[in-house]
Amino acid sequence: MSEKAAMTGGSVFDEHASRKLEAAYQTPDVIAQRQETLRALALRPSERVLDIGAGPGLLVAEMAQEVGPSGHVTGLEISDSMLALSRARCANPAVREQVSFVKADAVALPFRDEAFDVAVSTQVYEYVADLDAALAELNRVLRIGGRTLILDTDWDSIVWNASDEGRMHRLLAAWTERFADAHLPRSLARRLKDAGFHVDGRKVLVLFNPEYDPNTYSIANGQIMADFAVARQRMTQEEAQAWMEDLQRLGQARRYFFSLNRYLFTATRVR
Repeated sequence: MSEKAAMTGGSVFDEHASRKLEAAYQTPDVIAQRQETLRALALRPSERVLDIGAGPGLLVAEMAQEVGPSGHVTGLEISDSMLALSRARCANPAVREQVSFVKADAVALPFRDEAFDVAVSTQVYEYVADLDAALAELNRVLRIGGRTLILDTDWDSIVWNASDEGRMHRLLAAWTERFADAHLPRSLARRLKDAGFHVDGRKVLVLFNPEYDPNTYSIANGQIMADFAVARQRMTQEEAQAWMEDLQRLGQARRYFFSLNRYLFTATRVR
């Protein structure tokens, strides 16, 4: 899963950032998103599953339980620090025999043709510069009739209350520099069809934090966004600190508000 790694050109997550993302992915609203992803996947025992951009391994571990001892889940990731987190998480005896991890790029999957029944990619393809090549690879490694689920964000859908809107817009502008396509869901259905898939379903998953709570996606990821803006020299460290303090003040004043749309696509390989 990735706000995890830029799947072409190396990872955007060192060990410190990976730990922050792992914490964000364990907030209740992202847990609910992962549960919805599992429902949409509808995995069956014995299935062979590929997670493109496994991140800290949370989804891999849960999918391994669903496919059971006769199934297998392969997590693909380009970030060394994320791979370390994934491997540690899946060392649990309950799942370790059913999972494996591979360091590789989404546009050059190191697997044989039709190796998998199911493939999932959450918050990854928006980082991929050559998405059509990545979708061609996804098609190649899925069997005919195999299923895929892709979840990505349109970053124009973000609604975030802020006292200093100019500072917020600078933060969001810096953040979108992170992605190869910050608006991928708008073109994804067409590109899936062009790559040989039938699009079976599309739905919106909303990350909605109407109140300030440190244990929510918006606060946890807000710090990651601020760190990124500082690293890109789009904000000073002092501005980033002021941004986070403003969110807290808005919460105390009962004026906090955050909403973000993620778009879930399910598709089947038809050719």
